[in-house]
Amino acid sequence: MTDTWYPIIDYDKCIGCMQCVEFCPVNVLEERDGKPVVARKENCHDFLGNCGKICPVGAISYPELPEAKK
Repeated sequence: MTDTWYPIIDYDKCIGCMQCVEFCPVNVLEERDGKPVVARKENCHDFLGNCGKICPVGAISYPELPEAKK
């Protein structure tokens, strides 16, 4: 795991459906004031990205990977 690779939420796109929060098996995300937030980035598994895949509006992205990890 790393502290540099975790979901980034675009709140301009986010519709607050919480599918990402419900889906995440390692509890990286949690709901606060009707929106998902990255509460435990240290739990994020390197390069998994499934919460980004589940988002119906594409509001979740990830930091660029260093060349050595691509």
